[in-house]
Amino acid sequence: MNSTLRRVGVALAAPLLAIAIAVVLTSIVLLALGNSVGPVWQVFLSSPMPGVTEAIINDTAVLYLSGVAVAIGFRMNLFNIGVDGQYRVAAFAAALFAAQGWLPGFLNVIFALLLAMLVGAVWAGIIAVLKVTRGVSEVISSIMLNSIATGVVAWLLNKVADRTPGSNATVTKSIPDSSHVPALANLSGGPIYGLGILAVIVGLVYWFVINRTRFGFDLRATGTSESAAVASGVNVKRMTISAMLMSGAVAGLVGMPQLFGQDYNYGSNSQSGLGFAGIAVALIGRNNPIGIAFGALLWAYLNGQSDALQINAGVNASLVNIIQGVMVLAVVIAYELVRRWDKSIEQRHVAAELAAGNIAGASA
Repeated sequence: MNSTLRRVGVALAAPLLAIAIAVVLTSIVLLALGNSVGPVWQVFLSSPMPGVTEAIINDTAVLYLSGVAVAIGFRMNLFNIGVDGQYRVAAFAAALFAAQGWLPGFLNVIFALLLAMLVGAVWAGIIAVLKVTRGVSEVISSIMLNSIATGVVAWLLNKVADRTPGSNATVTKSIPDSSHVPALANLSGGPIYGLGILAVIVGLVYWFVINRTRFGFDLRATGTSESAAVASGVNVKRMTISAMLMSGAVAGLVGMPQLFGQDYNYGSNSQSGLGFAGIAVALIGRNNPIGIAFGALLWAYLNGQSDALQINAGVNASLVNIIQGVMVLAVVIAYELVRRWDKSIEQRHVAAELAAGNIAGASA
């Protein structure tokens, strides 16, 4: 088989197989729960309800940022489970800074974004330092730092909360009107976050750094084989710290579109769980910039269709969580099956080439 055709076949086979596995497993779950399969898939294959499209677009941008933050670590076999805590402390710090209005208009927004990236990077840097100096697993330290971030932010929020008479909401002081980022579009269901454009910028930078720079090559090489990277002169400890700082910096941007496009403050009701969703998005997208975009869109679409699932199919919205989990498992299973299939084809090809060479040598 031609090598180019084989690569194309592998690239197409994996996602198609993942979809097939997800459909089969989800249908089995539906039947086991006593639900009809047809109405559920009819909901998922139909157009979103009015007002849902805007939420899907906004969620896609936010989930993409979270997915890229996780993928940067994954590229080096670093499991940054701490994105949830990193974007939480970053969003709080940015909201607190921007609310002071020390800088005029959009300059206030820019400095708040830089601060969010810095805070996210510093929080992730703790994980990196513990790993390279004490050998602490990044999985354990990042999970613990998530809990610490939740507690610290909640404590600080109570200290600086802007109390509104007659309201039980615990939020920071609101960002000045001059620092509100205009929507990219105002549709019938609401605005499209102006800072959603950050997802596009981060995606392009991520692609360029990973595929067109020496740093990206060293990052991928270290993730593929640490011993080979060391032999080629890569400083693995420095790469670990750099990768985790970059991951944390991107994680710091996760809460920015919603902060400057809708909420204009940080509070106890701010969106949570985005960091853990980013892990699933990165897995679905196989750490590829385009793949992560499809993963983010799929995840956001499933979230957006949860209400329609209850109304039109009579199924509990928690089924969406089951489908999302099945999708992640389906991708892992599909890519592993395709990888083994591709490896067996390559082995047979090499064996055939060797056999042909031996025959030619014997006849000579």
